Amino acid sequence: DGQMLNATITAQSLLSTPEDFEQIVIRAETDGGLVLVRDVARVEIGAESYATSAHYNGAPTAGMAIQLATGANALDTSERVKEKLEDVSAFFPDGVEYRIPYDTTPFVEISIESVVHTLFEAIGLVFLVMLLFLQNLRATLIPTLAVPVVLLGTFGIMALFGFTINTLTMLAMVLAIGLLVDDAIVVVENVERIMEEEGLGPYEATKKSMDQITGALVGIALVLSAVFIPMAFFGGSTGVIYQQFAITVVSAMMLSVLVAVTLTPALCATMLRKPEHGAKERGIFGLFNRGFDKLTNGYAGTVGYVIKRPLRVGILYLMIGGLMAFLFVRTPTGFLPDEDQGILFTIVQGPTGSSAEQTEEVLSKVRSYYLEQEGELVNSVFTVNGFSFAGQGQNMGIAFVSLKDWDDRPEAQQSVGALAGRAFGAFSQIQEGFVFPIVPPAVIELGNVSGFDFYLQARNGQSHEQVIEARNQLIGMAMQGGKIASVRPNGLEDAAQFKLDVDWQAAGAMGLSASEVGNLLSVAWAGRYVNDFLDRGRIKRVYVQGDAPYRMVPEDIERWRVRNATGGLVPFSNFAEGSWEYGAQGLYRYNGIPAVQLQGSPAPGVTTGEAMAEIEALAAQLPPGYEVAWTGLSLEERESGSQAGLLYALSLAAVFLCLAALYESWSIPVAVMLAMPIGITGALIAAWLGSFENGVYLQVALLTVIGLTGKNAILIVEFARERMDAGAPLYSGVTEAAKQRFRPILMTSMAFSLGVLPLVLSSGAGSGGRTAIGSGVLGGTLSSTMLGVIFVPVFFVIIHRLTKGWRKTRPGAETVKS
Repeated sequence: DGQMLNATITAQSLLSTPEDFEQIVIRAETDGGLVLVRDVARVEIGAESYATSAHYNGAPTAGMAIQLATGANALDTSERVKEKLEDVSAFFPDGVEYRIPYDTTPFVEISIESVVHTLFEAIGLVFLVMLLFLQNLRATLIPTLAVPVVLLGTFGIMALFGFTINTLTMLAMVLAIGLLVDDAIVVVENVERIMEEEGLGPYEATKKSMDQITGALVGIALVLSAVFIPMAFFGGSTGVIYQQFAITVVSAMMLSVLVAVTLTPALCATMLRKPEHGAKERGIFGLFNRGFDKLTNGYAGTVGYVIKRPLRVGILYLMIGGLMAFLFVRTPTGFLPDEDQGILFTIVQGPTGSSAEQTEEVLSKVRSYYLEQEGELVNSVFTVNGFSFAGQGQNMGIAFVSLKDWDDRPEAQQSVGALAGRAFGAFSQIQEGFVFPIVPPAVIELGNVSGFDFYLQARNGQSHEQVIEARNQLIGMAMQGGKIASVRPNGLEDAAQFKLDVDWQAAGAMGLSASEVGNLLSVAWAGRYVNDFLDRGRIKRVYVQGDAPYRMVPEDIERWRVRNATGGLVPFSNFAEGSWEYGAQGLYRYNGIPAVQLQGSPAPGVTTGEAMAEIEALAAQLPPGYEVAWTGLSLEERESGSQAGLLYALSLAAVFLCLAALYESWSIPVAVMLAMPIGITGALIAAWLGSFENGVYLQVALLTVIGLTGKNAILIVEFARERMDAGAPLYSGVTEAAKQRFRPILMTSMAFSLGVLPLVLSSGAGSGGRTAIGSGVLGGTLSSTMLGVIFVPVFFVIIHRLTKGWRKTRPGAETVKS
């Protein structure tokens, strides 16, 4: 009709079905015939890669890993992922379900819940101790009211520093509970004592009490802060752990002192009442008081006796110091204690050249053992064929074994460590490959395995064959020593390889280029990515590869031909020869030096520190030029041990300088510092009795004990100095000061000890760290309380007499304060 219009011209842009690819024209004949792809190839929809396969409890599975982003909340992310899976599962085909075989958040959640439960237990026990000693509900409530105030402020400071509520910060909170009520207890106890002994009212008694003890409170705060502050400046992974503890505890301590000199006096002046005459002499409290008075009088008599016999006390003190040094040297080193996280890894490594089918047979045996022999403990087994932490290949595999809830396996033989031990014995009978059950490290981000991890470096230019020989020699010696349970190479082993030698001169004479030869080998034997296609709205890849029957044996190479420049086809046999050889599948370097990686675990009863020392001793027996370089958790453990001495030195130096500045004296701080070995010895004895390693948690415990020991010593030294300034004779003044401070020292120490007791008795998820730090702190607190209250008065007398005699030898020394 002559009508004009605009129209869009469309054409097929991307092929989308196998039939479309089959119709591609490869060649057109002169007679009009066509050679299509379907004439020379098989086109099918398949997987992008067949390198790996997975099974969940034996059922075919498609696995997916989700990695937490830096700074993200693990619990929130896990919950959102589970919600999303639940939503999309409604669209799954029939018979397809989702399962989560490996999830680290239940351990994190239960660990935090356990620590929070321990926190409330500590608060309750501390309350009971205060009620027992103060014997007055009003007086007991005053320090108790300080707890939520200080905790709330501490959480605010944690948020300011970007900290999260995690196991480390909550552990620090539990430690701080016993410490943060100490200051308030000292205030309340002293006010009560003044009201009872001098008959003053609450306001007057509070005012007089604060004049007496403010200096001691400030000194205690400085000492405790000085102990922990150096921890906040250490770097590396160990420094991150130190910082969590340091800033949390120091924040709680500073807020505790602030509350003790502001809120607590106000509460004392308004809430306390004059005690009724004889009220504390009746009932259970009366019985307790009479017994405690006898204990106090006996203590005062003991102090009066020992301060006149400093030589005997000095000999005993030297023995304690020797015991401390002995225990410190003999306590095996470590980093973090192993934790039962409810998951167990199992590495499978078949002989080099093993097929995926052979590896699957071994994985099937592993799966059957866990589900049938250990079915009461195991929840699920997720296996991956073709991948492990040691590398990728058809002879590699890994199993993620998820255990049942911790409440369902409370016995020691039901722990992940005990399960790993039994599995190791069972898997040693498997002849088709090496199978290693591995307990995950306490901090997954610092490595894949617990135990020890190192590289054997070749520093003298040794050949690959020499390095492998030295590695095998080291493994043989380690397995014969008795201290190593297992040691294994980590990486792909040397394997048989088919080498194709190309005569490039002959190939060139036949019109072949190197690129054409390489392209054909790549396409025929390895497969090559060509382009993309659309499949039901999704972009997928197109691969070209020789069909399986034409690439099964080395002789199949001769069946392939390369097109030359003139269009002719030249067989490989005309210009190439094949031969078998044995060589490395990869060459590894560590810090730029040729090396091989090895991993292992210590024998039962042997710590990682002892196992690492054994490996270094055995490596020294190898030919010259080999060196052990630690990595992963082992490197962190070694660096942690090297930093520990510097950390202790900085903390002790900071404590001494703070005390020297506070008292404007060099002698008084010495009396306080001399008490430190007593508390440290108790902590080391507790670690020895509990078979704990000298790792990060014990180091934190030792620093806490240093602060607590200094706190008790300050209470005695401060009051002894006041008695001396008031003109009291040396012996009677020191004895009276020790007697007067005995009750608050014992009360605060008992409150702190019961506050950490739930840590010592904890079990279940995360109990390894809690028991390690709790036992060390409890042992140090007990020794510093029972022995420190005896030794500190003696130290004060000795230092006073020494400094007094020294000053008399200097002109004008009588004007200097003691």
